[in-house]
Amino acid sequence: MTKVDLNFVEGLTLEERADLVSGTDFWFTAKVSGMDPMLMTDGPSGLRKQVNVHSAMDQSIEAVCFPCSALTASSFDDQMLEKLGEQLGTAARAEKIGVLLGPGVNIKRSPLAGRNFEYFSEDPLLAGRMGTAYVKGVQSTGVGVSVKHFATNNREDQRFTNSSDVDERTLREIYLAQFERIVKQAHPATIMCSYNKLNGVQVSQNQRLLTNILRDEWGYQGLVMSDWGAVVDHTAAIKAGLDLEMPGKGDASKEEIIQAVKEGRLQESTLNRSALRVLEMAERYGHPKTPAPAYDMETQHEFARQLADDSIVLLKNENQELPLSDSAKLAVIGELAQKPRFEGGGSSHVNAHRVVTPKKAMPAHAVYAQGYRLDSDQADEQLTKAAMELAKNSDQVVFFAGFPEAMESEGFDKHSISLPANQNKLLEQLLTVNPHVVVVLQNGSAVEMPWEPKTPAIVETYLAGEAVGEATWDILSGQVNPSGKLSETFPKRLADNPTYPTFGKDRRHEVYREGILMGYRYYDAKQLAVRFPFGHGLSYTTFAYQNLTISENSDDVTVSFDLENTGSQAGKEVAQVYVANHASQTIMPIDELRDFVKVELQPGETKHLTLKLSRRAFAWYNSETETWEADNGQYEILVGSSSRDIRLRQEFELTIGTNPLGKITGETYVGELMENADERIKQIIAEMGLTATFDKFMSPELAPIFANIPLRSLTMADIDAETVHELLQKLNELD
Repeated sequence: MTKVDLNFVEGLTLEERADLVSGTDFWFTAKVSGMDPMLMTDGPSGLRKQVNVHSAMDQSIEAVCFPCSALTASSFDDQMLEKLGEQLGTAARAEKIGVLLGPGVNIKRSPLAGRNFEYFSEDPLLAGRMGTAYVKGVQSTGVGVSVKHFATNNREDQRFTNSSDVDERTLREIYLAQFERIVKQAHPATIMCSYNKLNGVQVSQNQRLLTNILRDEWGYQGLVMSDWGAVVDHTAAIKAGLDLEMPGKGDASKEEIIQAVKEGRLQESTLNRSALRVLEMAERYGHPKTPAPAYDMETQHEFARQLADDSIVLLKNENQELPLSDSAKLAVIGELAQKPRFEGGGSSHVNAHRVVTPKKAMPAHAVYAQGYRLDSDQADEQLTKAAMELAKNSDQVVFFAGFPEAMESEGFDKHSISLPANQNKLLEQLLTVNPHVVVVLQNGSAVEMPWEPKTPAIVETYLAGEAVGEATWDILSGQVNPSGKLSETFPKRLADNPTYPTFGKDRRHEVYREGILMGYRYYDAKQLAVRFPFGHGLSYTTFAYQNLTISENSDDVTVSFDLENTGSQAGKEVAQVYVANHASQTIMPIDELRDFVKVELQPGETKHLTLKLSRRAFAWYNSETETWEADNGQYEILVGSSSRDIRLRQEFELTIGTNPLGKITGETYVGELMENADERIKQIIAEMGLTATFDKFMSPELAPIFANIPLRSLTMADIDAETVHELLQKLNELD
């Protein structure tokens, strides 16, 4: 058996090594002496292996289509995401696939981004947790993954050339944090770099991102590959830390590397490093040591249904409109019931094994009307008339609405988050003749809902996979109690989103002017009303939160509380823990999600829950010191059912962090010093005979003035410059 190591690589010809760092036949690594090529394929929500694997564009094999990441993240369920990974890995092993290209973990910065359906959340903690579970699941089967798209690929238009211009703190806290968690906790086989530039530097040749941060800081040991066609300068990319160009440009890719080595523009040691990583990946994932386990598509179809059941979000349910009555005359209206939107477009597209439509799965007593056409946004008079007549003569109406695939896909961004005009108009008309309308949404991201106030029940299914019909009716009928929670905020209007004035406006630059205040962080800071908040999702039962306790340990903070099912049926609740930072002297969100747990409870059952928050849960990224800083001081723990449905809250003082004062200089203000003065600082002030003076400064009468005077200016308060200098010197001698 071939031993893959640096000696093996150095024994290869220059041509072979140059071959290794470029993909072959669109989906394969190169074949060299003693090592077979490895196959990779798309697959965030199901395998997209081509029938002819040596073809760039061909019909893909039949495979189970699982729910998209926009829906699976709404499960807030690590265990279900790990099981999804296991299902995908099992299928990939059976198809002799070495690396599955997914998951996508980019942040949903704008609801207009065309690929949002493929990403988990607007929140990096949730995206990181879901991505970590997914990666662990896939790789437990012996198949590798490629976590994508690293990094700041948050729009589709001009994605090959535009620069994401992001300040360092925002980059670290929002757009890199989920990648960092996955790298450190799940050890993915590969990371896929994105098309765009980051702060003016092409990501595929961004050494700071691909080497300094990813490898040197985070300790990543795997392979870095490009997104398909993302490499601009292959030599510069390899020097920066890219290992594998995909899909490669044939002989041209090989020749440019050979010439770079011969001309001294690329060191052989650098080429050998990347070639070795390619070989290590192919050796580990291209040759399974054990036979693939049994692979049954019907079993996977049933899991796809369970995953959708666990993730579908009940957004609204006035007067218990749902579950549907078994005895009611039921109208089902909307072409999406017959031709459902159940998967994403582009590289997420799967040749689904067995699609069960909502029309096929609907109850026998339900009557269907098309209502509108998906291939047009204009109303059809005959379809409208038939739908209105059916609604008038029915007790309840289930209206299927959503975005046609032509509105959102990989490769382009949207211009609106409104439903097509014919759907909105028909829904408004139906509500005038029957107030008992349940709206079922099929969409890849947030949607405007001007009709929401008049609509008693709304169900969000996103793109629910091939079991869309079965899962939808599981929720509507009450066979399954909904437990999904929104992984993104639904604004009332697109214009309310913080990126609205700038998103996609500049072909060359996407400027992240909102900084860390994006998603729910922005809406909360602005105290802005939203349609449905982050973390929101209803149940057919009710839950009570009680007995919050907080205790600080040597390395973390323990949060404990009781959760009770106070309703009449079993259900699952996602308890969410947010942290409000009142200690740090910098811009902070109102609060941030820092942990969550999904719990199943029987009627009347109570569970005592205990969660551990690490120092990182209280930290922010200090760009000046280039460190994560957890400041001592006042914090608040908030526990609830959504970001805006907080049931318990309690303040406490963190002492396991660092003093937020930082280095004390002449520009440190008196108020800053005294607000953060610990016993050691107070002792120094006392030893210098300045206690009475500083007490006077901070008295009610003088504090409004002296709190805003820097230490260097205390000379105007009869403290001589030599004393001020000595005070600063002693204060900065403290550890």
